[in-house]
Amino acid sequence: MTGGAAGVLGFVGAGPVGRALATAFGHAGRTVLLAHGRPGTSETGTHPYRWLESPAAIAERADITFLTVPDDHISTVCGSIPWRPGTAVVHCSGATELDALRAAADAGALVGGFHPLQMFANPDVALEGLAGCTVGIEAQPELADELDSLGRLIGLRPLRLPPGVRARYHASANYVGPFVIALLREAASIWRSFGADEADAVAALTPLLRGTIAAVADRGLAGGMGGCVARGDVGTVSAHLAALDALGPDAGALYRTLALRTVPLAVERGTLSESRAEQIAAVLAPAPR
Repeated sequence: MTGGAAGVLGFVGAGPVGRALATAFGHAGRTVLLAHGRPGTSETGTHPYRWLESPAAIAERADITFLTVPDDHISTVCGSIPWRPGTAVVHCSGATELDALRAAADAGALVGGFHPLQMFANPDVALEGLAGCTVGIEAQPELADELDSLGRLIGLRPLRLPPGVRARYHASANYVGPFVIALLREAASIWRSFGADEADAVAALTPLLRGTIAAVADRGLAGGMGGCVARGDVGTVSAHLAALDALGPDAGALYRTLALRTVPLAVERGTLSESRAEQIAAVLAPAPR
């Protein structure tokens, strides 16, 4: 494997992850090659990478090839490419174990995982938000060191992952990624019940979300906890439940589940006494069906 700034980076997969990372590395001065990941994918304009016609052409030229294809296709794509000994093949999946790259390892390539902890719905938005993000890295020491350097080159914070934890690591990220969006949708549905639309809800609630993140970054998880549970407002919690139960059992059930998880944080913060916590927990007990 060719290390340092001279190494050529290749990307097989032209979705949002591949394009965002290829652009970031290209802007950082690396030589970057990218192959189309889907039939009909096309792109116009000036980009800091070179398009090649096939994954095999990438593998022939790149020192490190990133497989930025859907998780379920990593093993199949890896097995379809003729790899060169001494190069490196790296997938960008959070949950997929390195066994999916067995074909590359059998061909004499180093294998690893490089997973930026970021949402990639839009590659341009993801690119702007990369700096400061953590990147989960798993590989043999030689390759892991190279991937650490690459991550730092584009402003990422490397985190070494031990073998066998990728699914747990990736599942945890859903709680502050897709699940947050699902909770925002739940909140927006409540707003619709009193005549506001989704755009109104998003405009109102995203500043609150940013404030929540700022509070946690400043004071930690327990220290950043606020709201009626943290204050011990039993009456407010009861009013919330009555209103949500009236909308439907699922609305009340979700609130109960999440609110119960905030009780220990409020106790840890010191704003909720043990006796008050017991009262709130009793109010939050599952409603009879």
